[in-house]
Amino acid sequence: MLSLSLRPRISLLLTLSSIALGCGSGRELQSVTVTPAAADARNFPSGQVSFSATGTFSKPPSPQPLTSNDVAWCVGVTKGACAGNINPGATVDQNGVTQCVPNFSGTAVIMAGKAKPSMMPDGGSQMTVYGSAQLTCP
Repeated sequence: MLSLSLRPRISLLLTLSSIALGCGSGRELQSVTVTPAAADARNFPSGQVSFSATGTFSKPPSPQPLTSNDVAWCVGVTKGACAGNINPGATVDQNGVTQCVPNFSGTAVIMAGKAKPSMMPDGGSQMTVYGSAQLTCP
């Protein structure tokens, strides 16, 4: 059992540790740019288009390239919303490589950003800070 004089010390140490871990660097993602802004899958080998994302942050260094550790990629259905369990016309992997779904002809919205999970099991994530590009499928 802990002595009374040791308990306040441990409590103070735990409180200070929590504060230090919760503060972070204060550097926040403010915007995302996806490039190319528009691409036609017909103009790329095997119809695979590699998109990239660049982030603007509240503190330097900024802007800087973003990786799959920084943002999530998805095919969008409405402003800032990722497609859930529906066929959005294209697929995108965690590195921004896209491909049109067979027999789809039209435009798909490719998004990269910070996503929060959907409250509905079949729904897609909602992006809070994101950028988007258009993929044209033949």
